[in-house]
Amino acid sequence: MADQACHKTVLFLCTGNYYRSRFAELLFNHLAAERGLAWRADSRGLDPDPYNIGPISRHTLEAARKLGILPTEPPRNPIRATEVDFHGCHLIVAVKEAEHRSLLEQFFPTVVERVEFWHVHDLDCAGPEEAIPQLQQLVAGLIERLANRAGEREA
Repeated sequence: MADQACHKTVLFLCTGNYYRSRFAELLFNHLAAERGLAWRADSRGLDPDPYNIGPISRHTLEAARKLGILPTEPPRNPIRATEVDFHGCHLIVAVKEAEHRSLLEQFFPTVVERVEFWHVHDLDCAGPEEAIPQLQQLVAGLIERLANRAGEREA
């Protein structure tokens, strides 16, 4: 795997940095390592809920474990996005445009034009049986896209 200094970074954003963005981060890092891509994911929340139970959603942990992904122990707590988090990112993905565009416009208006928006619902609109497979498909597609770009540069 490439040296950490050679990694490009994707930043996944959701509201709480507790469920969707954390799963996307774990899955992306797992798949990028399998493919030998010089990319690394991190994640942040735009408006974390202090009432989330524990450091990470049980749905995220269950889905990751089913895929053979073992998060670091103990898992870190959710992290609120700050301006510094966007410096040096090569790609920014907000997992639900309808939910996150307005938060980005409010808190980080200079970043909005750099964000790729997905459409993955939170638990208030869809259960993990719908959202997790959707995230899997989107993250796998992103990995494929980045792998193809890397291959084009090598050719």
